[in-house]
Amino acid sequence: MSQPFDRVFVGDVVAEGTILRHGFVAARGERIAAIGQGAPPPAGEVLDHTGRLLLPGLVDGHMHTSSVLGWAGIEGATRSAAAGGVTTCCDMPYDVPLPVTDAGKLAEKRGWVERTAHVDVALYATITKTGGVDAIPELAAGGVSAFKLSTYEYDPVRFPRIDPPTMRAAFRAIGRTGLPVAIHNEDQEIVERLTAEARAAGRTAPIWHCRTRPPVAETLADLAIFEMGREAGAHVHIAHSSLARGFDIAAAFRRAGGRDGFDATGEACIQYLCMSEEDIVRLGGRGKCNPPFRAAAEIPRMWEALLAERVAYVSTDHAPWPVEAKRDPDIFACPAGLVGLQSFAPLMFTLLDERGLSPVLMARFCAERSARLHGLFPKKGALRVGSDCDILVLERGDFAFEEARIVDRPELRWSPYHGRRMRARVAATVLRGALVWDGARVLATPGTGRFVPRQTR
Repeated sequence: MSQPFDRVFVGDVVAEGTILRHGFVAARGERIAAIGQGAPPPAGEVLDHTGRLLLPGLVDGHMHTSSVLGWAGIEGATRSAAAGGVTTCCDMPYDVPLPVTDAGKLAEKRGWVERTAHVDVALYATITKTGGVDAIPELAAGGVSAFKLSTYEYDPVRFPRIDPPTMRAAFRAIGRTGLPVAIHNEDQEIVERLTAEARAAGRTAPIWHCRTRPPVAETLADLAIFEMGREAGAHVHIAHSSLARGFDIAAAFRRAGGRDGFDATGEACIQYLCMSEEDIVRLGGRGKCNPPFRAAAEIPRMWEALLAERVAYVSTDHAPWPVEAKRDPDIFACPAGLVGLQSFAPLMFTLLDERGLSPVLMARFCAERSARLHGLFPKKGALRVGSDCDILVLERGDFAFEEARIVDRPELRWSPYHGRRMRARVAATVLRGALVWDGARVLATPGTGRFVPRQTR
């Protein structure tokens, strides 16, 4: 007699805004077929995680797999994602040597995902510095989950600043697609002037990274992008607000309204919920990211914004650079970006637990809400019947996060959270009903992951 379910996963299930103690998730094929409590139903295989939390696989709405190695970086980054309980990665378009700016490059990158990814991947697209607006409809038709533009230039080709006239035109075109557009939100002129002055004065210690990218450089960019979005009727999204004021600004623009299609949102990268200027002094280049860490007093304000649901979702902004590049004593010579995929789940659980907050919030802000903004819900981002059977299994306890356990390439095995005590570890990861991490080994192989096109607009 055939079993009604292929696999059943037993544990404390975080679903539909609550925790089902002694619950189960039953899969048939790649999808969830039943969720309940009590004795598990018959199945071909029962995976017993009694006492552990079963959450939806995390949906990291912001990461960079290909800024250093090009598309070859997808393989290692998604392997690390599998070990970290991240079952869907939304990957940025600023790739080496060229960004994703047309249907041809999107198709090429999609091919790399299908051949090399260990977990599922959604893709952002961007535009060229000039003449790129016309490609927006074909990129949207190709299934990208969002667009990304920048008010700050890292490279004129790979990561350009888009000037206001071009950004206005892009916002109008993106608004017609119904997709969101995320913005790297720093004012170029303020940062360039302060950086030049600091370098001329020999001020190259780590703290000067924060001093040369002050809060006003961020909020000034926020105001500009939302004002243009309001005019254009686009959903404009702050790609990484290090300031609670960024979420206040977004909320004020939402209340004011704009042309049909306008929305104003922003995400909080996890580092801004726990790291401050003191940490970059301690870490040096290993703590450099953009926007930078802020004053310690900003952390509780960020949590207040999150708990008030002014934050769209929490992400990693995972941007792995070789550790050697992070060791230059001149902070301005170090690249900006943190390694964060494998630490994401244990750190978020720890930060919530330290504040007496429920892991339900982790499911909401690190899976469901990111999946919704990227048009992947309900296929991704929740434990519910009909969704992909993507599960993060957390074992609670006292664990030290060790960077040596990161499963990406050797030169990328570093973490700003090395040695931090965590209150949970990733005991298993399930992707579409199949075990891809058993707590010690990645069981997925390159090509296990798939490209996930945007499902809704």
